[in-house]
Amino acid sequence: MLIFGIEPLQHFRSNHWLALLNTPGQQNPQNTSTELLLLMADGGNHRSLLPNGSLFLGFDCSTQSLKATVLDAGLALVAHDAVHFDSELPHYGTEGGVCRDPAEPGRIVSPPLMWAEALDLLLRRLEPRVDYTRVAAVSGSAQQHGSVYWARGAGAALASLDPAQGLAQQLAGALAAPQSPVWMDSSTTAQCREVEAALGGALALAAMTGCRAHERCTGPQIRKMFQTRRGVYDGTERVSLVSSFMTSLLIGGYACIDQTDGAGMNLMDIQTRQLRRDALEATAPDLEVKIGKLAPAHEIAGTLAPYFVQRFQFASNCLVVQWSGDNPNSLAGLTLSDPGDLAVSLGTSDTVFGITDVPEPSLDGNILPNPVDPKTYMVMLCYKNGSLTREDIRDRYAEKSWDVFNNFLEQTDSLNGGKLGFYYKEHEILPPLPVGYHRYVVDTLTSGSLDETARHQTDEFDPPSEVRAVIEGQFLSMRGHAERCGLPVPPKRIIATGGASSNQAILKIMASIFGCPVYTVQRPDSASLGAALRAAHGWLCKQQGEFVPISRLYSGRLETTSLSLKLAVPFGDSEGDTELLNNYTLLVKKRLEVEQKLVERFGRRTCAN
Repeated sequence: MLIFGIEPLQHFRSNHWLALLNTPGQQNPQNTSTELLLLMADGGNHRSLLPNGSLFLGFDCSTQSLKATVLDAGLALVAHDAVHFDSELPHYGTEGGVCRDPAEPGRIVSPPLMWAEALDLLLRRLEPRVDYTRVAAVSGSAQQHGSVYWARGAGAALASLDPAQGLAQQLAGALAAPQSPVWMDSSTTAQCREVEAALGGALALAAMTGCRAHERCTGPQIRKMFQTRRGVYDGTERVSLVSSFMTSLLIGGYACIDQTDGAGMNLMDIQTRQLRRDALEATAPDLEVKIGKLAPAHEIAGTLAPYFVQRFQFASNCLVVQWSGDNPNSLAGLTLSDPGDLAVSLGTSDTVFGITDVPEPSLDGNILPNPVDPKTYMVMLCYKNGSLTREDIRDRYAEKSWDVFNNFLEQTDSLNGGKLGFYYKEHEILPPLPVGYHRYVVDTLTSGSLDETARHQTDEFDPPSEVRAVIEGQFLSMRGHAERCGLPVPPKRIIATGGASSNQAILKIMASIFGCPVYTVQRPDSASLGAALRAAHGWLCKQQGEFVPISRLYSGRLETTSLSLKLAVPFGDSEGDTELLNNYTLLVKKRLEVEQKLVERFGRRTCAN
């Protein structure tokens, strides 16, 4: 029987659901339309639900692994798994999911065929636990900014995949370049400056496209490919981001780049959300046809290709929702919707992001369309030195043990005696500094400028201080740059995600420096969780025939879903919290002053106007 809310049938917002009832099997994995739970009353407002018995699959193609999360119609977790590139696909020779070009310092790439092979492997691994015939929609998340170069004729190869063979072996000849520059690449400084100069300077470019030209951005990557590997560029039929590359595999044809991930290319107008002709011309010739069209993140890219239907027995009408970047998917997975909230993701890269109604261009951060709300934007700060740098300090100073690392954090005093550490295992994005470790000791309790503050540089701290310095230093920088970008400081709360968000000792320091409580999600992998939620959201928008707020999926029942939050660290309960926050405020100022001096000494020259 059908189950309705207490409102009468004639009050339904859309007749589309009624049409579904009269169309046997329409978007219903079990071909039983009477199993649809259509609408429920929720405080006088109707809240759309999902087909009873349906599943929603979300992927996250991150730097080091491919993860998958499966949610049911109630948004409860059904299954989760991952394929780790280094250990499970060692024949690609990656370290940390990437390859470093010994002939070209700063050039960091990954093989796209590795991502394709991981997709086959992960789907096979999930098969015993997930009934693929019940999956109504699939979406995904991917590391942002990486560029994939499809060879001429690759579109035909995608459309004729043989389900008896794996993806990687069939697509080996479909790539114009076997390696894709990824977000960690830092070899495009010259191209960044050229693009900025052609478009009026760094700040002007940020106002146009959402960010200045960073080495990781796709536009400078493409320009370098055109300049240094002309044969590859000329032989390229289509350029994909990692997100649209994975979408293309799933639909068996070239997928659009979604507007949210596309904002990281330096090619899209952040206001119109369309490619800018002047930016295209400043990057490479004939680029518009190689990029293709852009699409909103909630739109349907297509249905699953016959390859997946026949190889894994998915339903032939399973929808593929546009994939997007990992940080936009984390925003969705964290249900971030209040401009007073911040999210901090602690992974291979560290990111800080929040929501704004009115984007303001900045040289520090990135402005991206909100993937689940076309009317707003997300502001993001990105740090290349995240988990791998923390692991390096752990290995050097904490006996390669997280237990020792955490004990050091607990033993050392807040403010670390004025010890400021700047740890750049990789060429950093924010601030723009090369590889190197720098250590200073400053007087933390004076309010004067850095020139008036006693300070000195040192080669090394004692091990406990090194450990606290790498954690405090990152959060001090995050807070200072977030404030510069107009994000709320102190925020109402922080929602923490990523691998390190399970570390209570780290979260305590985060709460003290930002001056707010810290919440966490049930699972630290918010990107694949967000992708599964976006799959459900895209399905719902398709059924309604228009965009609907994603909150309609979970409004009023977050605590019963996999999206529920829990308070990890309170703030303000202790009498010393306010005084400590004031002292950290002074230390943030001094850290930013030291950062600026380091940039003046070591950093890249800018074209900011």
